[in-house]
Amino acid sequence: MLQIHQFPCLSDNYGFLIHDPASGETAAIDTPDGKEYLRQADAKGWKITQIWNTHWHPDHAGGNKDIVDATGAMIVAPGEVEKISSIDRVVKHGDTVALGDFTADVIDVSGHTNGHIAYHLPQAGVAFVGDSVFALGCGRMFEGEPKQFWSSLERIKALPPETTLYCAHEYTAANARFALHADPGNAALQDYCAEIDAKRAKGEWTVPTGLARELATNPFLRADDPEMQAKWGGSAPHETFAALRSAKDNF
Repeated sequence: MLQIHQFPCLSDNYGFLIHDPASGETAAIDTPDGKEYLRQADAKGWKITQIWNTHWHPDHAGGNKDIVDATGAMIVAPGEVEKISSIDRVVKHGDTVALGDFTADVIDVSGHTNGHIAYHLPQAGVAFVGDSVFALGCGRMFEGEPKQFWSSLERIKALPPETTLYCAHEYTAANARFALHADPGNAALQDYCAEIDAKRAKGEWTVPTGLARELATNPFLRADDPEMQAKWGGSAPHETFAALRSAKDNF
């Protein structure tokens, strides 16, 4: 069974280490703080052999050098990561990456950045989605266009609904406030937000999240729903998505 170790990093990032016991291989999913990743791996008795970056932002690839200097790990990343780090293997949509006997499918989830990718491990039922989608939210559209970003979200929506999504930040409470504004009549969303409030009051994490639940409650994943389109406008889902993204940016 794939082992996943999650831990807080920086102010609101999560770090993830995934470990295949059979091969002894460990991959760092993004590297917001290389020294913290090394401490966490050492505490688990794991050696980081690979780094899988999702996009080029420093809170996702800024720790690459510290880890490589300490372990010699191989960096797997989209080409855009070359802005801040060397890369051993450049990957794009449709490629696969292996960690022992586990295979990850590389998915284009661009929009937050133009080269953003996600790693879906179907054998383990998990996807590491970086900043493309969050619990009840999605990343800011720093580089992409609405149609492009919506196409990326459609690829996430098409994963098996039982998939567990590991997103990179603890943004859920703020996302929940906007989600209730965007979709106030959604009973499933109301229940979800109550759970989030209770968890955060106790200092508990809201990540990972389940795709099935996000499909029912995340306003950005529901931009193709007729009710959302009627409320937020747009003759096509990407136009509704654009309206929601703009509203969230100014919320």
